[in-house]
Amino acid sequence: MPLQVPPAPAPALRSVLTALGSPTAVREARTPSLRTAQGPTTPELPLPVHVMDRITPEGVSATRLAGWRFLIRCGDRAVAAAETMLTPDGWAFSHFFEGPYITSTERALHQAEALQQTYQPRLLSLPGLYMLTLWLHGDCTADGAEGHPAATDLLVPLAPAPPGIAAHRPHLVAELLPVLTHRITPAPLLITPA
Repeated sequence: MPLQVPPAPAPALRSVLTALGSPTAVREARTPSLRTAQGPTTPELPLPVHVMDRITPEGVSATRLAGWRFLIRCGDRAVAAAETMLTPDGWAFSHFFEGPYITSTERALHQAEALQQTYQPRLLSLPGLYMLTLWLHGDCTADGAEGHPAATDLLVPLAPAPPGIAAHRPHLVAELLPVLTHRITPAPLLITPA
């Protein structure tokens, strides 16, 4: 089924287009593949990036929107990504980057298109686990900038995934969240009597 990619805020897209058109921004980026790209580059597949800072004792995830990520395509493949962030003046370009999450994101999106249900793709970052997932939200009409993972949503860990968590294997939030909660929750301090 086709994915229903949420529309990015127009100022976020404009800031990425401006950065791509700036020789200084591209030259100073730590992205050799972007600097050496042959042909035009275009920002595609805007995905809202949500961050899960914590999971409450009740197992509820506390997420916040951190920005929008655009895959930068040159020819038939993504060569880099561009991040935007919300500032007091609105959406602004943050930085370009490359690395394994670019190809992993593309792979997970292709996998998601083969699923029987239509989803709204988002990214969910779990900084406490150094983990990034493709979050497939079941409500395709929802505002991509808002919300929390629902129990029936899918999370697809991107490679590299933390040890013990298989990359590119879709998990229901209801199944994966308890595992993540256990990993994120600090172990209680054991005090031994003197």
